[in-house]
Amino acid sequence: MNRHRAIEGQAHDWLVRKEEPGWTAEDQAELDAWLSEEMAHKAAFWRAEYGWQEADRIRSLGPNDDYEEPVFRRSIVQWWPVLAAASLVAAIGIGSFTPAPKQLQQARYETPVGGHRIVPLTDGSKVELNTATKIRTAVADDTREIWLDSGEAFFEVAHRNGQPFVVHAGKQTVTVLGTKFSVRRDQGRLSVNVLEGRVRVDNSDGKASGAAIVTAGDFAVTRGSSILVVSKSEEHVESALAWRDGMLNFDQASLSEVIAEFNRYNRKPIVLGDPETGRITIGGTFRASNVDAFVRLLRDAYGLKVEENTEQVKIFR
Repeated sequence: MNRHRAIEGQAHDWLVRKEEPGWTAEDQAELDAWLSEEMAHKAAFWRAEYGWQEADRIRSLGPNDDYEEPVFRRSIVQWWPVLAAASLVAAIGIGSFTPAPKQLQQARYETPVGGHRIVPLTDGSKVELNTATKIRTAVADDTREIWLDSGEAFFEVAHRNGQPFVVHAGKQTVTVLGTKFSVRRDQGRLSVNVLEGRVRVDNSDGKASGAAIVTAGDFAVTRGSSILVVSKSEEHVESALAWRDGMLNFDQASLSEVIAEFNRYNRKPIVLGDPETGRITIGGTFRASNVDAFVRLLRDAYGLKVEENTEQVKIFR
């Protein structure tokens, strides 16, 4: 087996292992180390992922009453023909509409609910992922592009003469040369907070387009074809970035807004028993993962009632 085939086999082994029950943080760290060893590892793993998706898609095109849904943790030897064929389909399909070298440089990173992760990039930049975040990266000598598929990330961009750093988030793009800023996607709404330097936010929904410059201490919010920039709001920017220290910071926010933020970081949601309770205003700094302490505060300081079960925490008057 030549070196290329060996790497492809290792990539498919990793893909199957990742879908096994009991995948741990140590397993993920081992996979990350293997991916970071060389670009060929990342390319092979990406092709394996894409190929598996294509295999599922191809299988769905022709339903068969005799077909038995496979158990994903079967031997990689058993699945090699399907994966190899699907990878070939993926490679042909990709080449037909996107230059292959650029696609092969993509790497994927994500965090679970409540997760936090710092990803160093090869150009010297860093990306800090907040809870439930997914990104793809393509950073090389001739390109610096990030796709924020979901969630929120903070970017510390290394300056590179003449080469912009571009973050794609849905229909919006954020372009910089060297700065520190965050981008958050949330149900059709995009928010950008700039800590240092400046960024350009471009927005296009297919009908209209526009752009805005956001400088240090400012933040921007986009929805549809509209871009709102709020200037000289350093306190807001610092508050919006408190998650980097595992904290949530509120200044007279409604309880419904506060609960929505807490629910981003915890699998057991807090729910409101009535709309009136949600209009209570809250201020302060709280640890995002410590729901119990926050609930105790609501009970002790505001006299709210609490009902908790295995699925949720209910707050009401």
